[in-house]
Amino acid sequence: MPGRAAALVLALLALPRRAAAGCAALGLCCPGRDPSCLGTGWRPDGSYGPCYCDQACEHTLDCCHDYARACPVMPCVVSQWSVWSGCAEPCKTTYRVRRRHVIQEPRNGGEVCPPLEERAGCVEYWTEQGTECKQYLIPALITTGGFGKARKKRAADDGNERVGYCVEFQLVAITPACLHSHHSYTHWMQYLREGHTVCVECQHPALDSKSLHCYGDGSGSKKNQLLHWQAVGNPRCRGTWKRIRQLDTCSCPSVHSFLFI
Repeated sequence: MPGRAAALVLALLALPRRAAAGCAALGLCCPGRDPSCLGTGWRPDGSYGPCYCDQACEHTLDCCHDYARACPVMPCVVSQWSVWSGCAEPCKTTYRVRRRHVIQEPRNGGEVCPPLEERAGCVEYWTEQGTECKQYLIPALITTGGFGKARKKRAADDGNERVGYCVEFQLVAITPACLHSHHSYTHWMQYLREGHTVCVECQHPALDSKSLHCYGDGSGSKKNQLLHWQAVGNPRCRGTWKRIRQLDTCSCPSVHSFLFI
């Protein structure tokens, strides 16, 4: 009996040295299921022997004793969005871009990185030389009213730019694509509903300096005439509406307030 007790003591003293051949000691942290990502040590079931340092070991219950500490789950970490760029091209319906970069790559099954670039529709009414664009944009192009706060302001050449105005429309038809816009910059399109009254603001620089109107605002149209519109940022989101009236200022709820582009 004393001999068996002595042998047990010797075995217990040897455990730390044997258990040291785990994930940290071997420098192993492997993705997926990797039979070669193998160490030696205690397993979750209390047995001692071959153990693994791969992601699958947590499901098969054969991880080495130090797997959780040596191979912590680390999600992707990204920076804040950059400011929106200018429009890609002047004088046409195009897009603007914002980007972010990866600060930390995902490790050990951590959450993957989200998209690093977003695009949103826009129109620039001034050329690179500083002259006003003359292109007529039909149908009416609209975007969320919040874009007006971020849009770059430019004063008219004579310094007497006209104060903007608001047009109320009743939405008649809407394509299904408006309801399936999942990007953050197209979320506003989901509030477009047939039969709803919406307000669309006309402000500089969309306000044409000669006609003193925004293209597509329906001025001069007949009563109950169907007019066409399109959402900037999703060319498949479009429809028809009827012009109700023109006002000095808009008074619709924010989700039903839009902007001529």
